[in-house]
Amino acid sequence: MNTQKSIVESLLTVIPNGRLQMYFKSSLKALSRAMEDQALTALDQPLVIASFQRERFYRQESQRYQRIAQKTDHVYILAASEQNFINASDSYETIAFAQDDELFEEWHLIIIGQDYGSCLISREKHPQKEKLGVIMNNAQRFDGLCTFDREVAKKAAQLLFEKIIFYRPELNEKIAQATQFYLTKKPQRGRPSTKIRLNCAIQNPDPFVQRLIAYLQASQYKLIKANRSLMSKEEKERLINEVTIAIRRTLDPDEILQLAVEKLGEGLKVARCLIYCTQEGEDYAKIKHEYLSQDTVSILGQNWQLKDNPFFQKVSQQKEYLIVNNTREEIDFYSSISPSNPDQSFVDLIENCELVSWLLVPVLYQDRLLGMVELHHCENPPIIWKSEDIALVDAIASQVGVALIQAEAYHNLEKLNQQLEALDLTRSNLVAITGHELRTPLSTIQVCLESLASDPDMPLDMREIMLETALNDAERMRKLVQDFLTLSQLESGRVEWNFEAISLSECVDLSVSNVQARHYGNDLPQIISEIPEDLPLIKADGEWLVQVLAKLLDNCCKFTPANGVITISAEINSFHTVEVIVVDTGRGIEKNLLETVFDRFYQEEGALRRSTGGTGLGLAICRQIIEGWGGKIWADSEGKNKGSQFHFTIPLVN
Repeated sequence: MNTQKSIVESLLTVIPNGRLQMYFKSSLKALSRAMEDQALTALDQPLVIASFQRERFYRQESQRYQRIAQKTDHVYILAASEQNFINASDSYETIAFAQDDELFEEWHLIIIGQDYGSCLISREKHPQKEKLGVIMNNAQRFDGLCTFDREVAKKAAQLLFEKIIFYRPELNEKIAQATQFYLTKKPQRGRPSTKIRLNCAIQNPDPFVQRLIAYLQASQYKLIKANRSLMSKEEKERLINEVTIAIRRTLDPDEILQLAVEKLGEGLKVARCLIYCTQEGEDYAKIKHEYLSQDTVSILGQNWQLKDNPFFQKVSQQKEYLIVNNTREEIDFYSSISPSNPDQSFVDLIENCELVSWLLVPVLYQDRLLGMVELHHCENPPIIWKSEDIALVDAIASQVGVALIQAEAYHNLEKLNQQLEALDLTRSNLVAITGHELRTPLSTIQVCLESLASDPDMPLDMREIMLETALNDAERMRKLVQDFLTLSQLESGRVEWNFEAISLSECVDLSVSNVQARHYGNDLPQIISEIPEDLPLIKADGEWLVQVLAKLLDNCCKFTPANGVITISAEINSFHTVEVIVVDTGRGIEKNLLETVFDRFYQEEGALRRSTGGTGLGLAICRQIIEGWGGKIWADSEGKNKGSQFHFTIPLVN
């Protein structure tokens, strides 16, 4: 005999009109107890066949079968052996079947008397595992057939007898007798006595049992429904806790958003989940965080349409979530209001992304829009978004909003710390510069004046030298103080720009004259202007532009030998601006210092050890002026002794 043959399937083949019903384990227990009571109250000696899935299940009922065995010699118990259950003949027959037998998944009870019969044939279902907690055992489900039809019970008994003979062939003669008496012999005919009639009423408890089973089934459904509701709430609380813990663990917004989008997508089992950062007025948002179910189109890395998205715009204005149960109906509604609404590109987006149902929940902080959480359902038919799911997404969006604000605050704090470090460095440099740049010329001036005052007979040529030295150092101090005041004024934002349409060529000429006048008598490198004659007028503050050019030329002169060349050129770039380029053939700048040279007080040889003079504020002032106009300034160099190039941009006149 094939042990893989199921009793349930075999019985259905011989009773084609039989229909399986789903039972819970608690319901089957009630049915089996009613049938066992039927055997215990019977006036005759019934045939009882019981098949348990496990030995431990049989142990729970063993005492009842001891009592039944006192009424009849034909009691057969089948079970999968675990510890002590073996093939044996005692007060009743025990049959131990192999665990690979189909009986291992089934639960049967058959009771057949002389003129009645009942059977319970069932097979355990194995749905997806659910976390049903303490009621998991009673929530086991079975496909089964319960009937008080004696003919069906006889057919089920015959199938189980075949199993018994397979495992215990020595019972063949006893089973043949049972077959002859219970399965072949016709029941007695005629009018039973009053006592028998009353007993038959007990022996056929179908109406009462059916009502009991219906009640148990309904109760079990309610219990599972309540437990699933609790599980759903627990799952949602766990999801919120995980996101909250992630927020506490890291201040990296990308890490937080990725975790939130994955947890939401998995928890709500949606086709697509998006979380993106945005602000009011933006046209597009870059999709960096996405959850996808299987076979859903990905939009990761794409620009997500916002400006022409009526759903997003509505959420942005009302600061509340938006439910779109059927995207096509909503689009038709907007189209009925205005043929041009929504935009065709938005309709194309919905079709390309296969959006059927849509949920948008804003990420807010004190009514400030920080981003959006979107859930997409991408298969027909459309769905109705559940209120508990919406509440969950809203709670996660609130946590994400807090996380983004914390990350923003931390980023601002880092910038502030960097600024404080820069200010501290500036203070240190200021002390060093002031101590050197002011004290040294003051000492020189003091020595010169004391010499002139104490020595009236000093030769005239010596007097002239003393006076010239004092005047030069006084000018050096004046320039230092002026640079301090200029940089302070620029950094505080108190400068009022006087923009006008001017000629760049004229500004270059003025700056060259300025530099040559201040360095009169010194050997300067050759300064060449290559500004095109047909260059359009620029929009700038002429006085400040001359100062920028003069400071750049001063810087180039300091680091370029007298036989070197400094060239000033300009060209129009693609952004409707003029790019001015000052090139020298001097010392050059190392690659790692191209940005540092624009810092305050930066000097190549150090503040207290230099041969070129200056305060280290010239290039810092240039950067403040150019960036104050909305332009850019930068330096290029091939390295040491390969010259330098300084670039800055100025807008053209419209």
